[in-house]
Amino acid sequence: MKLIPLLRNLVRENASTFVSMVLLVIVPVTVSSTLAVYLYQYQDLLSNLTFWELLLYFAAISFTMALALTPTTFVALVSGFFLGWVAFPGVVVAYGIAALVGYSLARLIDHGKMMSFLNRFENARNLMQELRNQSWSLIFLTRISPVLPFALMNFVLSLLQVNRTRFFVASIVGMLPRTLFFYWIGTQARDIISLLQNPDSGIIGQLLMIGLIIISIGGLYIVFDRALKKALKKASAKN
Repeated sequence: MKLIPLLRNLVRENASTFVSMVLLVIVPVTVSSTLAVYLYQYQDLLSNLTFWELLLYFAAISFTMALALTPTTFVALVSGFFLGWVAFPGVVVAYGIAALVGYSLARLIDHGKMMSFLNRFENARNLMQELRNQSWSLIFLTRISPVLPFALMNFVLSLLQVNRTRFFVASIVGMLPRTLFFYWIGTQARDIISLLQNPDSGIIGQLLMIGLIIISIGGLYIVFDRALKKALKKASAKN
């Protein structure tokens, strides 16, 4: 099958999946900008929360992150600024819940159509299987990157149909370094608008972000290269 007809069929048969992926990139930026202004006007809203109000906050951010309404970096900065370190464990768990919710929603939207399309082609089928075999590394490396959108990665990883428990744990572990860093920045800030518009991470923070990006890109290259070689080797062994 030629490339152009193949791509046309891919887009036509998975239109809802591709539209959802685009929205997962655009929506968080728009919503977080609006929320920043609202939080500036009502800065007492998240102050002195009771235990039950705090649980409600964790539940709320779990769904807003899963639905791509708030970026994870935004949540870490805001939570650190308003709530302090006492809320950090709850935010980490909320990230894991958001990952699972996003995973489940993506499965409902896609209905396995993308994988069914790719399974028509032996090399693609073998590659997807090899990536599932390395799913822990794949999930961890996508989560550790500060530039890969959280909700979009939920969607992409769900298409691989990786194990849910592994997805939950690897998501939390992978996101922990950057979550810890941005949460700390939030606790040090004096003004919410300045914090969200330009988080002052300093030279050490910038080097950390660059390091995480390099680890993510380099690691993902190794994972995909290894998976591709194994997939091609498996295909050649059958021929």
